[in-house]
Amino acid sequence: MEKLRKILPYLLVLIGIFYVLPMLIIDTGSGMFILLGLIPLACLLTSMAYGFKNSFTMIFPILVMLIFIPSIFIFYNESAIVYVFAYGIISLVGSFVGASISGKI
Repeated sequence: MEKLRKILPYLLVLIGIFYVLPMLIIDTGSGMFILLGLIPLACLLTSMAYGFKNSFTMIFPILVMLIFIPSIFIFYNESAIVYVFAYGIISLVGSFVGASISGKI
């Protein structure tokens, strides 16, 4: 339970990113910029902050993947399912790098 309490603020930031940024999509170009640029960058930075502050855990990337899934059906279509795995890998790398920088691995 304590681990989930440490993860929650970072997940709330990612929930905001996953569900607010898509509302800014106007056309295909802006959609690709958000899906391939802004969201991955925000996911990486948030995951690095989590890894730096806490330690590396596998549960964080899994939760990132799970919170992105509903946004696929709200804002995109089923072809965006590949982003679940992409953002999971980005989150995994980010939390690992953050934990490595802080020496908490």
